[in-house]
Amino acid sequence: MTRLLIVFLIGLLVLPMVSAQESGAFYTGTYQNVLAEWGLSKAEIQTRIDQAWQQLFYGDDRNERVYYPVGEDMAYMLDVANKDVRSEGMSYGMMIAVQLDKQEEFNRLWKWAKTYMYNGEGSAYEGFFAWHCLPDGTQIDVNPASDGEVWFVTALFFAAGRWGNGDGIFNYTAEANAILRTMLSEKMFDPETKQVVFVPGGVTGTFTDPSYHQPHYYELWSRWATEDNEFWAEAAAASRAFWQTTAHPVTGLMPNYAQFTGEPQPWGDYGDVFYADAWRNAMNVAVDYAWFAADPWQVEQSNRWLEFFYGLGIGRYNTKFMIDGTPVAPQHRSTGLIAMNATASLAATTEHRWEFVEEFWNTPVPAGQWRYYDGLLYMLALLHLSGNFRIYEPS
Repeated sequence: MTRLLIVFLIGLLVLPMVSAQESGAFYTGTYQNVLAEWGLSKAEIQTRIDQAWQQLFYGDDRNERVYYPVGEDMAYMLDVANKDVRSEGMSYGMMIAVQLDKQEEFNRLWKWAKTYMYNGEGSAYEGFFAWHCLPDGTQIDVNPASDGEVWFVTALFFAAGRWGNGDGIFNYTAEANAILRTMLSEKMFDPETKQVVFVPGGVTGTFTDPSYHQPHYYELWSRWATEDNEFWAEAAAASRAFWQTTAHPVTGLMPNYAQFTGEPQPWGDYGDVFYADAWRNAMNVAVDYAWFAADPWQVEQSNRWLEFFYGLGIGRYNTKFMIDGTPVAPQHRSTGLIAMNATASLAATTEHRWEFVEEFWNTPVPAGQWRYYDGLLYMLALLHLSGNFRIYEPS
């Protein structure tokens, strides 16, 4: 896919689409409750949300929780299998907390991130967050992973909208804008293509991760940031155009990593395959459509994605493939992918979407060794599918 064609696609996506836009939740304030449409009662849905929150944040230390308080005013989200704390999980935890109106847990996580993950003056990655640390706060790698910053910014803006701003690091709007300035000045977004990079600096700044693309968040930044608003609007259009270049035209699968022109980016045994990072693209595409309805292609894409997995069998499909659908070893089942596939129903129109919703609902809240990633994706899906993942505009 040439850069010229990508520019053409971006041009199409920034054309006025008033009638489509008016159907998005950003414009209407109405969030689709897929679980209720499927037939669940409000009480059943709320009970599951409460159960998931209690288990993942306050459950048994060794088998259930991933949220661990530290002292009187901090906490971290633990990747149990890898025994580390990641900016991905910290930002997801903050997003879950703001969506459920849990300010104490939000502030605890944010203070831990600012205390231990934030790279201060003199660091090679000043202004960014180390992507993973030990539970005692020791940084393992100082470099950021771009998805962490993307989710931190949006969670902070939502916190300002839901609770108002406080002082210091709890001036959520100021903190969000400070991160945005660093993201642009230090090239977390490629200035030519306006795409988020895998990691800023060096070779890892020359390609992207499709699951890091969040045009529905960039749309909000373009309205709420104190500067660079036009860039963020263009970045949203660029991401929507990019998805069309990187998704396989038959399966809908996307690679974990990709070149800016969409082709899979080899990186060991992980980069050019569809696996854990790429699972999230089902959610990202569908939520962008649910909120902004800016690109009808996203409906077709969500249908393609679900039809591919439906062909493998509900309750049987595995998790690792080349993007053309060729299985890649090792194969296993994952609650995380089950959850992400269910969220595709926010945009999909295929009649089979309800079977993915049913499979998700019949899957218990994750526990055990893999509860960190599976559990957080499960919780994000539960909030989206119940209409409880919402936009909170800072005043």
